Amino acid sequence: MGTLHFSRRNLPHIQHEYSVHFITFCTRHRELLSSEARDIVLDSCLYGHGVEVHIYAAVVMPDHVHLVLQTLIDQNGCEFSISEILKAIKGASAHRINKALNRKGSLWQEESFDHVIRKSEDVNAKMAYVLQNPVRKGLVQRARDYRWVWTADPDFMSNFLIGNRN
Repeated sequence: MGTLHFSRRNLPHIQHEYSVHFITFCTRHRELLSSEARDIVLDSCLYGHGVEVHIYAAVVMPDHVHLVLQTLIDQNGCEFSISEILKAIKGASAHRINKALNRKGSLWQEESFDHVIRKSEDVNAKMAYVLQNPVRKGLVQRARDYRWVWTADPDFMSNFLIGNRN
């Protein structure tokens, strides 16, 4: 059985070793992100992909972000920390957005929602949920048309989201 890491701020945060996690974090006061800001956020989310974390799917919505991810192992055999990865994403994106938009102050809520995904079929379901979020919110007709949606598996969108529908 893998190691379980637990932390708490206002919400409990559980990192189950070698597991896939579903993460959501929101802008402070549900502030809407501009197109430029969303570009920066997606870039920040993908920065550590393949090094510290494997991102299965990501979407940057106008006021929140969804990620399906699994932390990787460092050169010492230790798993990277989800809390440190999220801190880096939020910190880097807020800094770059504040600089680009000539603004100051906090951008993100301190807390995030995280959920351990327990089965592989649930990973596909969470990926579909993340990738279809812009469609459900009426921002686009097809997920692949949303500029701020990303998946590590380029075939997932066509095979799973479209190919399995009759």
